[in-house]
Amino acid sequence: MFLFAALPEPSPAGDVYKAFLSILFEGAPYILLGTVFSGFIGVFLKNEHLSRVMPKNAMVATFLGGLLGLVFPVCECAIVPVIRRLVEKGLPLGCAVAYMLAAPIVNPIVMISTMTAFGEFKTIAAAGTLAAAPMMLSRASLGYAVAVLTGLILLRFGVRQVLRDRLADSIERPSGGGSGSSANLNFDQKLVHAMRAAMRDFLDTGMYFTIGVVLTALFNTQVNQAIFGQLAAQPTIALPSLMGLAMVLSLCSTSDAFVAAPMAAFSQAAKLAFLVFGPMMDIKLLFMYSSIFKRKVVLGLLLWLFIIISLAATPWWTMISSLAK
Repeated sequence: MFLFAALPEPSPAGDVYKAFLSILFEGAPYILLGTVFSGFIGVFLKNEHLSRVMPKNAMVATFLGGLLGLVFPVCECAIVPVIRRLVEKGLPLGCAVAYMLAAPIVNPIVMISTMTAFGEFKTIAAAGTLAAAPMMLSRASLGYAVAVLTGLILLRFGVRQVLRDRLADSIERPSGGGSGSSANLNFDQKLVHAMRAAMRDFLDTGMYFTIGVVLTALFNTQVNQAIFGQLAAQPTIALPSLMGLAMVLSLCSTSDAFVAAPMAAFSQAAKLAFLVFGPMMDIKLLFMYSSIFKRKVVLGLLLWLFIIISLAATPWWTMISSLAK
């Protein structure tokens, strides 16, 4: 009977397919959730509503944007289509970027998973203070600081210098009432309009996501991962090598702490860099960002995040961990 047929022999191609499907099925639901959310934003959220809620000062809005993940906790896969729609609605570019980079880190779900992975709930119970959770505090605070600083830098540039032309056109194009062609539709028509917008966003974002997943699957199965263990023995390159691993593994921010915590060969500062850089920039995000930003901006963002996080991780960990002593 076919139920008892022998399983196919392991093969390099089969390993790639398995890795590809596992990452695809992990991230696709979040992209679907994010695109549905973005569709509703595009139809139901009017420009005047957003401007009424957000501070008028772009710098203040950027600092607030880094904290929006506490209210709207989304992972890195879902945030890209949401950000694109919010920018179209008039959200300041710096605020949008700060939210995009910080939300996968500065949100309650990720904070809880980080404390669980590093056993910090026990230390908090013993010490009676949140300062006994240095990895969670270091990750959230460094993620927020890097996200806001990046957003403040991008405030100095115009939308056409940063965003793809099609997105810049949609921002600069006058829109009646903030809802575009959906302004005079009834609720049922708006719902259909939102679903159609979500479908377009899903296909657009999903294309870039799939390219990133293919490259990640190839790396995870065809490259000897023991190389990174050997790099851990060299302090000068241990931290950047772990950041590189975070980029190619493309883990979800809700689960990456469980991968980092057991890495005994690496320092806590290197693990911190892994946990901050990964949710902000990995292979799938590199391609997903390309649906919003110009290519040179994406490459500049990659270099900037890699440099600033690698330089800040060690002193940041030293500063925050000293609070627990």
